[in-house]
Amino acid sequence: MRITDLMIQETMIMDLQATTKDEAIDELIASLNRSGRINDPVLFKEMIYKREAESSTGIGGGIAMPHAKTTAVNEPTVVFAKSRKGLDFEALDDQPAHVFFMIAAPEGAGNTHLRTLAALSRLLIDSDFISQLMSTDTPAEVSALFDAKQAEAAEKEAAKEKAKAEKAANVASTSTTGQQQNTSGVIVGNANSEDFVVAVTACPTGIAHTFMAEDALKKKAQEMGINIRVETNGSEGAQNVLTADEIARAKGVIVAADKNVEMARFDGKPVLQRPVSDGIRKSEELIRKAVNGDAPIYRSQGGNAKEEGASTGKISVGSKIYKDLMNGISHMLPFVVGGGILLAISFLFEQLASPENPIVQLLQTIGGGTGAFHFLIPVLAGFIAMSIGDRPALMPGMVGGLMAVNSNAGFLGGLAAGFLAGYVVIGLRKLFKGLPKAIDGLKPILLYPVFGLLIVGAISFYVFDPIFGSLNTWLVDALGNLGTGNAVLLGLLLGGMMSIDMGGPFNKAAYTFAIGVFTSSGNTDGAWMAAVMAGGMVPPLAIALATTFFKSKFTEQERKSGLTNYVLGFSFITEGAIPFAAADPLRVLTSCILGSAVAGGLTQLWSINVPAPHGGIFVAALANHALLFLLAVAIGSVISGLILGLWKKSPTLVK
Repeated sequence: MRITDLMIQETMIMDLQATTKDEAIDELIASLNRSGRINDPVLFKEMIYKREAESSTGIGGGIAMPHAKTTAVNEPTVVFAKSRKGLDFEALDDQPAHVFFMIAAPEGAGNTHLRTLAALSRLLIDSDFISQLMSTDTPAEVSALFDAKQAEAAEKEAAKEKAKAEKAANVASTSTTGQQQNTSGVIVGNANSEDFVVAVTACPTGIAHTFMAEDALKKKAQEMGINIRVETNGSEGAQNVLTADEIARAKGVIVAADKNVEMARFDGKPVLQRPVSDGIRKSEELIRKAVNGDAPIYRSQGGNAKEEGASTGKISVGSKIYKDLMNGISHMLPFVVGGGILLAISFLFEQLASPENPIVQLLQTIGGGTGAFHFLIPVLAGFIAMSIGDRPALMPGMVGGLMAVNSNAGFLGGLAAGFLAGYVVIGLRKLFKGLPKAIDGLKPILLYPVFGLLIVGAISFYVFDPIFGSLNTWLVDALGNLGTGNAVLLGLLLGGMMSIDMGGPFNKAAYTFAIGVFTSSGNTDGAWMAAVMAGGMVPPLAIALATTFFKSKFTEQERKSGLTNYVLGFSFITEGAIPFAAADPLRVLTSCILGSAVAGGLTQLWSINVPAPHGGIFVAALANHALLFLLAVAIGSVISGLILGLWKKSPTLVK
């Protein structure tokens, strides 16, 4: 695919009028919007600024590449623009930006499109090419220049592949003296040089900076006569993955990344962890330091270097706790969904047959308390611990979670055990830091497991399990004895929380609470699951209704997206409403919260139980009052849909 298939001439701006970064972004988005390449300019702009908040896309050298990957994009597009005077785009080199490439990638961009965007990024490393772009006067000249440059690059690549194939045919031995070829990729550099480094590049969206850093490192290594292998973690996943042999032979490792990459494989190696922008603009410095071993020795399980996934920036305590909690919940959810659906099916069979039916017993064994559901709290606790203390914390965290299950401490005890295990391992690292280096290898396989398990197990047994067991018993009894009025209030609260952030901490808190009661109550009556499920189904269904009955208030693309929300709403996938909430948060969130709260409250007013933690309308038949459950969801959805439809303003184009 040609770059010019994405960089269409009708969107090009040959004389950008903007004088500030914000104005430039608005002017570029307006061009995308006019050409119909995006369907939601507000959401797209939000995602552009979200990427800018992570690190400036003014990469230096007079180039800026603001980009976003979002459902707001109809077709993959690159908007080319020039500013003769230049403007401050907060570039990494503090110099004005003159050439702009705004990349708009849809959420489901195909591999061909992503490879084309990567090819574009690689071309921009060439300063001579940028100078040629600056001298163009018309969109046609820009297109011709890119086509010629891409054809030239393709010819060079073909020549390299031919030379590599010829060399592979001529070299029958397994000699590695030249270091020019490798079964998993090409090593760039000097065939006679013994200096060899490896690198990993990655950026949050994996579209532009990942590949620019790769090419910058390769180009500089070739100039310096140093051999290098670069792994990219882009939108297509990891490419040219480093082998264990290459890592072992490398004098140093460069990780130029703005997102987490697999780090444990670099244990014991000198590792430079830098932002991906340094891979682009400070490639010589990074390569020189890596060759000289001028970097901290990385210890994935308790050394002095930064730990796996560590960030160079500071984050708040609340953000850290939320990140650790979400790591546990995200790993727990497959057990919830898989086990919950199988359990729901077993209840359906039980109604049609009997509890002794072999299919019923099989499904309940696989999905229930001795199957998937048995792992919910241990997995939650284990991966919370792992997020805090890395791999050594996983085992004591999971055991602490299992002890919480066995002692009836429930999900509260599991949460406490998870956080305890993570910080216990961090404490053990500090405690054992002064031990002789000769026993460093024993720390992850002996000291951390034994002492971590002993400390977490003892505190769980003597402190957490008795306290949270009693608290959990009281909570379940209290919930079971709630009067109708109090139950309705709690149903209103849980239902409303499902819509506050649609998959964020409030949503997850309500869902986790319901799961905790669901798994700890000794039975699966699912009263609170009914409130949570009804509340979570309302937002996408309300969006679907509003786009159907208030068509003039939505764009054509929004109406199409609204249809998919019927399916998402029926399936209890609240996140389907997120694009609409991001584009118009006040109206959408307020409308959805009100409808979700009503739906949740009605489930408790009518004493509805849903004995399944997921499934939406597909498990509604299992409810003790199936029609009333559907009616509660319908009433909440209609309320939200009407409020949104009447309140929302007609769409206007971004100027």
